[in-house]
Amino acid sequence: MERLEYFVRRLLLIIPTFIGITLICFSLVQFVPGGPVEQMLSRIQGMGAGESGAGGSDASATITEEYRQQLEAHFGFDRPLLERYWRWLVHDRMGMMMESYKFPNKTAWQLISERFPVSLTFGIAGFVLSYLVCIPLGIWKALRHGSHFDFLSSVMVYIGYAIPPLALGMLLKMTLCGTVDSLWDWFPVYGFQSENYATLPFWGQVADRFMHMALPVLCYVAGNFAVLTLLMKNSLLDQIGSDYIRTVLARGGSYHRAIWGHAFRNALIPIATGFGGILTVMFAGSVIIEQIFEIPGMGRLSLEAIVGRDYAVFMGSLAIGSLLGLVGNVLSDFCYVLIDPRINFQESS
Repeated sequence: MERLEYFVRRLLLIIPTFIGITLICFSLVQFVPGGPVEQMLSRIQGMGAGESGAGGSDASATITEEYRQQLEAHFGFDRPLLERYWRWLVHDRMGMMMESYKFPNKTAWQLISERFPVSLTFGIAGFVLSYLVCIPLGIWKALRHGSHFDFLSSVMVYIGYAIPPLALGMLLKMTLCGTVDSLWDWFPVYGFQSENYATLPFWGQVADRFMHMALPVLCYVAGNFAVLTLLMKNSLLDQIGSDYIRTVLARGGSYHRAIWGHAFRNALIPIATGFGGILTVMFAGSVIIEQIFEIPGMGRLSLEAIVGRDYAVFMGSLAIGSLLGLVGNVLSDFCYVLIDPRINFQESS
């Protein structure tokens, strides 16, 4: 019952936290220069200057203060800040129904729904691959601590951690993607799938998708690889050296039972902190990796919205990302309970 009350409180706290995050970001965006009104005025001035020619009249003279006020009213900037935020939150459904300023005739939700499956695929693949590789590797390193395998694997892990994703992506692309200076032409240069993807047979589509995803996913998991592996190793080593493991062995329990029946489950508790992050990585994607490999995902969409001052799309992406992040934190606590039922949230709350 105490755990149920705890999770209910955590879920209810999502509402004010979400409102606080979005309200602060919404307020900051309103005062950032280069908004929709300024962009519209710049386009009008540019068209006026082009029509007037080299010796034409001043284009800015055609823009009156009344016309500027009409533009502000059209985009809703004539209303108070809280009223604009309430309209964005309720009427525009967290901005999803707002029309993009950069992509005409498309709402923020249409753009997000188009890019979401791409980031979803990369996010799930990277997340699952990270845990499927790092957890067994960390366990094996802990059981063979101090061996040659432990030393050599640590060297490889640290090398992968030291290389930034940007440098690793560019290195792989220049080496393996058939660019001008590349050594081998094994993988596609850019994109999520080939142009003839729809005409390929089923296994041909699987192979095509794999070839497009291999290098980006490798760059995606490289950053978390060392952290997860060493966290799993150190956590298991701490559990193996605990008193309760020595007690199990002293009472006649086998080493196999002490490790897999007791230490392994408790060693997973620090790892569970990242389980809730799957909701965020499935949606957010990676800006750097998607930009390098020209993948049309959520990360690249957010970057295009920021650069193009398309705050309708940016706020929509921010809202969903924040909401998933808050729910992911609750999911991490739930994973704690599944792994270790002894956890008492009543004492820590």
